[in-house]
Amino acid sequence: MRLIIISGRSGSGKSTALHVLEDLGYYCIDNLPVELLLPLCEQIRRDKENSASEEKRLLAVSIDARNLHAGLKLLPGLLPELENLGVQVEVLYLDAEESVLLQRFSATRRKHPLSTPERSLQEALRAERQLLQPIANCAALTIDTTRMTLYDLRDMVRIRVAAREQELAVLFLSFGFKHGVPLDADLVFDVRCLPNPHWIPQLRGHTGKEQPVIDYLSHEPAVVKMEQDLCHFLTSWLPSYEQNNRAYVTVAIGCTGGQHRSVFLAERLFAHFAAERPNIQVRHRELD
Repeated sequence: MRLIIISGRSGSGKSTALHVLEDLGYYCIDNLPVELLLPLCEQIRRDKENSASEEKRLLAVSIDARNLHAGLKLLPGLLPELENLGVQVEVLYLDAEESVLLQRFSATRRKHPLSTPERSLQEALRAERQLLQPIANCAALTIDTTRMTLYDLRDMVRIRVAAREQELAVLFLSFGFKHGVPLDADLVFDVRCLPNPHWIPQLRGHTGKEQPVIDYLSHEPAVVKMEQDLCHFLTSWLPSYEQNNRAYVTVAIGCTGGQHRSVFLAERLFAHFAAERPNIQVRHRELD
């Protein structure tokens, strides 16, 4: 049985993620009380034992601040018990910057589950973050939806979560430091020390995916050395993450604006490791 637990702050996209998994054949339950999670999995296991079907059971549940607070504290301790039942369990945590969550609530005019006449929306969001921290600490994958569209999130869940089997899933993510470091990055590499095509007028309007910038950066010794060093580092250490039962690793490559150097290197790393590993993706935060 495979179980995906979806959690995160309200407005971060949990319902969207659950709908994607439902479309992909997962049996989905929204806002399941934590206390019912273990009995549910035990019942599904018994039903499977009594069935001749060899089909793998796929289950996804959403657990968030609507749960009883005492129940939320129980979840980290339940994960080993679920694994002892033979359940392949993963926790997916979604979040976004507070200002964006406020905008989303303003647009939908929905009530936050923790808001009261005495507690503002901003206070409710902060209380929710503290309440869900034990679950966030258990997450195999954290997705920052701040700059994602609905379609971006759907694709991310479909590619990184639903399509994953046993192998380590690696995402190379380019970004610009002036827009902030990605919240969901596991490894962050700063390439602002490299020659910047932005200062060359004929290259400024191109990106690191376009041939003029590719030709320029490919012939810069410092860029070539950086690429070689990053490939060597990741080749050496990705197996260690895998052996430590990590399901996902997000490798973030950052330059100033996220247009040239980081994009070029993320593409090069993607091409290098896609030839070696089956579950590799690339995403450009400032371009997508």
